[in-house]
Amino acid sequence: MKDTLHHAFNLAIALARRAGTIQLKHLGNVGRIDYKSEVDIVTEVDRECEDVIVGGIHKKFPDHDILAEEGSGTRSRSSFQWVIDPVDGTVNYAHGFPFFAVSIGVAYEGKPVIGVIYDPNRDELFSAIEGQGATLNAKKIRVTTEGVLRKSLVASGFAYQGEGIEQNMKHFRNFVRSARAVRRPGSAAIDLAYVACGRIDGFWEIDLKAWDMAAGVVIIREAGGQITNFAGGPFDLYGKEILASNGKIHQDMVHVLKGA
Repeated sequence: MKDTLHHAFNLAIALARRAGTIQLKHLGNVGRIDYKSEVDIVTEVDRECEDVIVGGIHKKFPDHDILAEEGSGTRSRSSFQWVIDPVDGTVNYAHGFPFFAVSIGVAYEGKPVIGVIYDPNRDELFSAIEGQGATLNAKKIRVTTEGVLRKSLVASGFAYQGEGIEQNMKHFRNFVRSARAVRRPGSAAIDLAYVACGRIDGFWEIDLKAWDMAAGVVIIREAGGQITNFAGGPFDLYGKEILASNGKIHQDMVHVLKGA
């Protein structure tokens, strides 16, 4: 298994960089845009990046399971599952707003063990393997040591539809009152990476999908952070809630979420 993880990690990095190059090449000229809903979109670039990533995995690990946002993955009986968001922050990308990333996670028997997030705009590669620490461009990273929520910068995002939008508006309002400031960049992968490297102290969101979270979960844990559901209980990669922090403000964030 150790060798498999090592090879999968190196492949994830290579594929993330290839997808990032495609994104920058087409930035400002995304081509065809299709609508999953009135506001939730998918571009030709999403599909091209996913094809490159999925094709690379099939070539190296043909028996591995793949869960990809645009649906080109494959089901298998493998204990390994690749969880892919080819362009996390598609709406940002379509508008030329420079907060989007490639997110590639690998889970073993349902537990995320590899995370790679690549931000091509800033050429920043966040990565981690379980038990080996987290890095940004090959340099070790750690979460912040801030222990006071009122002095913390936190972030969140909003679903495109559903009851979670109104619920999260209440959470957002409560955090505006409880934290130093709240941000909403529009890419959960980047938000999670920023918690890991200390640019953000905490992050929460409702109604994310596994491909939004799988890579970031590993990177944050390996950077010394904490991941739970909103109540502070065990995190479920296929659930609807994620609360991520430096660990020191975690219970205060749980308290704010309960207050909404």
